[in-house]
Amino acid sequence: MSRDALKTLFYPFATEAVRIPGEGERVIFLGAEAGNVLPEGFNADITAVQPFRPLFRALREGALPEAEGGDYDAALVLCGKHRGENENRVAEALERVRAGGMIVVAGGKEDGIQPLRNTLLKLGLQIDYTPKYHGVAIWFACPENAEAAIAALKKLPVVVEGRFEAAPGMFSHDRVDAGSELLAGRLPTDFDGNAADFGAGWGYLSVMLKEKSPRVNRIDLYEADYRALEFAKRNLERNCPDLDARFYWQDLGAEPVREKYDLVVMNPPFHETQAADPELGKAMIRSAASALKNGGRLMLVANRGLPYEPVLAEGFREHGETCRNARFKVLWARK
Repeated sequence: MSRDALKTLFYPFATEAVRIPGEGERVIFLGAEAGNVLPEGFNADITAVQPFRPLFRALREGALPEAEGGDYDAALVLCGKHRGENENRVAEALERVRAGGMIVVAGGKEDGIQPLRNTLLKLGLQIDYTPKYHGVAIWFACPENAEAAIAALKKLPVVVEGRFEAAPGMFSHDRVDAGSELLAGRLPTDFDGNAADFGAGWGYLSVMLKEKSPRVNRIDLYEADYRALEFAKRNLERNCPDLDARFYWQDLGAEPVREKYDLVVMNPPFHETQAADPELGKAMIRSAASALKNGGRLMLVANRGLPYEPVLAEGFREHGETCRNARFKVLWARK
């Protein structure tokens, strides 16, 4: 069953408030998700763009992790949880849709659709909107001169600690996450085997492992967010250009890891909305157990309230806790 924002997105077409794109027209769908039922007559060729691997895998063949091309006849924009990411998606739509082409944006209240609507109004865009299915749909024609709106909406990468880059929408995009920092301080200083960074984000833990253990042989980075992985490539090239590293855009909860490692490090995600969901981290721990050689080690940091110890006991010969503070705990396990 599709989430409400997806139904909201297609509501203006279903009510004919917006003309339905027909045969031969091209539509780009930014933040695409599966599950929508197209209104009757919606026969345009849709290019779906979704950088988050679990959502990408549910889309039909031909989907892309990042947008390509231009001169689209229309754009669909599905909002996410981050304001900067939403504004970047609208800027992308304005860049890639021809002048006069329709742009339709939708999201729920929790997606920040109201602030986005206010921002578009302040930019002077002639928008229409309607509430439906606990969200809001916004639509407007791409103006002839969209450069000023694009410049105002587009968010530049953020420089973290003077040597890392990240972008809005990524995990901890504007600072080093406190949990990752705690784990980084406990990484080994004498490791010389092959390591994997599960849920690598924009590459902080991999850089820190290389700096702590300069003789590391190779680090493989696994990340579900395509954009974060691209930034990880840049951050590793900048901070440790001599490191042998490989990069995998992968859903660790559903796609098996084919390699075997001496060490896995990770700061697993623990929520999809505001509520803690330990199942995400548990799935990554099980994936790490299957990816480690006999005698291999897992090092992870977690919110101190999450119950990861039982799943460590299931998949590893021994496990324990290295340290904790008021918010986080660093755990270890040996295969």
